[in-house]
Amino acid sequence: MSAEKSSLHTRNLHRNPYDFDQLISCVPELKHYVFVNAYQTVTINFSIPKAVKLLNKALLLHFYTIKGWDIPDTNLCPPIPGRADYIHYIADLLAEDFGEIPDGNSVKGLDIGTGANLIYPLLGSRSYGWTMLGTDVNSDSLKNAQHILDQNEDLSSVIRLKNQPDADHIFTNIINPGDRFTFTMCNPPFHDSEEAAMKGSIRKTKNLTKSKKARPILNFSGQQSELWCEGGELAFITKMINESTLFSSQVLWFTCLVSKKDNLNKLTNLVKKVKAADVKAIDMAQGQKTSRILAWTFIPQKDRKSRVI
Repeated sequence: MSAEKSSLHTRNLHRNPYDFDQLISCVPELKHYVFVNAYQTVTINFSIPKAVKLLNKALLLHFYTIKGWDIPDTNLCPPIPGRADYIHYIADLLAEDFGEIPDGNSVKGLDIGTGANLIYPLLGSRSYGWTMLGTDVNSDSLKNAQHILDQNEDLSSVIRLKNQPDADHIFTNIINPGDRFTFTMCNPPFHDSEEAAMKGSIRKTKNLTKSKKARPILNFSGQQSELWCEGGELAFITKMINESTLFSSQVLWFTCLVSKKDNLNKLTNLVKKVKAADVKAIDMAQGQKTSRILAWTFIPQKDRKSRVI
């Protein structure tokens, strides 16, 4: 377990094996799902949705003092260590411009598709004190995110939520004329159809359980907007890049996760085509899985450090 997680970012709080005694003291119900596996490692069954949700609840309470975190069974349950990595790599990206990691509420992040779990705003605010705006097309997801905020009153001044009324837009309706953001971030829908999303979920769960059953219990459900969109990841990020040109002077860095390596070249070429000043592809390795952050900016390097975002 520790070898698997050692590829996480050096500032990631989850590089070491989980201390389940500590986590169970935060969320006692977790003890019903903890066991010793064949390798004599204390763990949980990651194919059981309830177990993953309780683990997340304990991690957020213990490491980030987030109280009362919960999501409906119909929503995506995010792996906290990987989500934290994205935040830390954004911090490194900003440090290249500012000379050090900028912290505090003058740094403003925009999370596209924050979901019911609100995970990126929570981690960004707790890790670096950043101000975060979480957006989503699903009003039920935003209601749950607001419920999490209501139980953590100290975050109400640094995390805001905003509904995207039009699923055909990403930044339009969200970024107002006077707004300035230090960065945007997004974990886009991966699949191009509900059927593909279901097949991917079953394949993932079979790998976790080594199960031969045709339809094992899925360890996450996910609303449509979380898991798939027409054209999949490539179409979604293409739309994001094209729309980013309309807000080129209002955002320092646009960023997005890219899961499919084959898409990276196409997307990088598109960023160059829309005349961005700079584009970076940042590798994130988590265990055996590698994903990438695509980052682009329209602000020339000489203007970035002096720019007050």
